[in-house]
Amino acid sequence: MGEFGLIRRVTEGRVQPPSTLLGPGDDAAVVAAPDGRVVASTDVLVENVHFRLDWSTPEQVGRKAVAVNVADVAAMGAVPTALLVGMACPPDTPASVMDELANGMWAEAARAGAGVVGGDMVTSERLVISVTVLGDLQGRAPVTRSGARPGDVLAVAGRLGWAAAGLAVLGRGFRSPVAVVGAQRAPEPPYAAGPAAAAAGATAMIDISDGLLADLGHVAESSQVGIDVRTELLEVHQRLVDIANALGADPRHWVLTGGEDHALAATFPTVEAVPPDWRVIGAVRQGQGVTVDGQPYEGPQGWEHWR
Repeated sequence: MGEFGLIRRVTEGRVQPPSTLLGPGDDAAVVAAPDGRVVASTDVLVENVHFRLDWSTPEQVGRKAVAVNVADVAAMGAVPTALLVGMACPPDTPASVMDELANGMWAEAARAGAGVVGGDMVTSERLVISVTVLGDLQGRAPVTRSGARPGDVLAVAGRLGWAAAGLAVLGRGFRSPVAVVGAQRAPEPPYAAGPAAAAAGATAMIDISDGLLADLGHVAESSQVGIDVRTELLEVHQRLVDIANALGADPRHWVLTGGEDHALAATFPTVEAVPPDWRVIGAVRQGQGVTVDGQPYEGPQGWEHWR
């Protein structure tokens, strides 16, 4: 099929949102930026590092590639507008795999309200997907990691621990329960919760990609504060408890340190400022670092490459 035949195959006939002024087909795309500022983020997914095709369908991988990027834009309080996709794959990759990958990307982009406006395709020894997402702040200030202040409340939106439970299940050779395995294969970030938090006056926000405690550590460091998570406020779903009992694991550990759910964590000046779809799980205090019930957490707090 060749490079250009493949590009036509995965882009023709796709619907673009109004923010796409010029989509695939030229040297570059043109995207509307009514705010005058553009939020941008990039993630790279590598086969057998971030996904496995014996665990996930190509469609699920495509959804995941988009979801992990859009969550970063949502964590800034922005609305996603456009995606640029760089894809590298072996020359003997079946066309059906590329079709499913593209279908997953377009479907997740549509769920987020963004368009796939361009990118690049090259040959490589393994499948690699790089996605850059652009977002619109809609006149609001970006919500960064550095705005948390002592006295703020800590809240989360989205699920915690489900993807980690799914990874544990897949690692044992099982393919069910479907709900937790699906959370690992294709996360469902709460995209709308980011802009809602920004509108409600969130002082700091972050996408939980590497684990709640690990990512809150970035907020604590950037804001020069301490953050305390209260376990009695955490939601540990009964499904996670059941799986943990079967595997001899601690479900609370999945909730505190498991990544890849791409929930959002944010700090707010008061409890009353927390939007309806958010759950209060702790508080910001004087000091430094992250504690659980006032004490340091023993063991790894999340994922970090090369460590």
